[in-house]
Amino acid sequence: MNDPHAVVELKKDPCPAGEDKCTNLSEVKRLHEEVKQLAALVRTDELTGLFNFRYFTQGLSLEMERTRRSGQPTCLIMCDLDHFKEINDLHGHEVGNIVLNHVSRLIKKTIRRLDIPCRYGGEEFALILPDTTLRQGVRFANRLRLIVENSPIKAGELLLGIEASFGVDIYSRGDQLTEKEFVEKVDGFLYTAKQQGRNQVCHESFDKENSSSSAE
Repeated sequence: MNDPHAVVELKKDPCPAGEDKCTNLSEVKRLHEEVKQLAALVRTDELTGLFNFRYFTQGLSLEMERTRRSGQPTCLIMCDLDHFKEINDLHGHEVGNIVLNHVSRLIKKTIRRLDIPCRYGGEEFALILPDTTLRQGVRFANRLRLIVENSPIKAGELLLGIEASFGVDIYSRGDQLTEKEFVEKVDGFLYTAKQQGRNQVCHESFDKENSSSSAE
């Protein structure tokens, strides 16, 4: 005959399946939340809440591979805040951080859910737009540029107007650029925008997009 006390002891054992009556359920949930938070920290920029540089390199590589397989273009936008050094020098880094947070929120409100917004470094941002043509990417960059320009930020007694410059290009199936070369090319367009007076969008000729579409 079975010992009834043994049955009672068995019921007190922790349930590995996570049942509601499991004595370890709250601990499992707590550890699960901690893992999620740590995973987010690994890929998120602490100041802005955007994806960090490490996640940017992984995301760009993945989207370029997707382009090679599907033929759908990947658009890359590089954005740099104009005269940001002057803001830091005149008003301090704390105000500079407020500006970065402000622009990051504008970016989050403007992008689609499938887009990948990243802080590239300093006051420079990188936006990966999957399945986006060059014309669509340039249109988006100009819309974001106007949103930034028309969204002054209040920091204490200050009311600061912010402007930004943009470089835009797409990666199409058949392109031979590496991830590093693609970024350098788009960064080159951003540099051109800076040299030509700032607060503008520079990009590859639309002829490239037309020729790519014809080839496909």
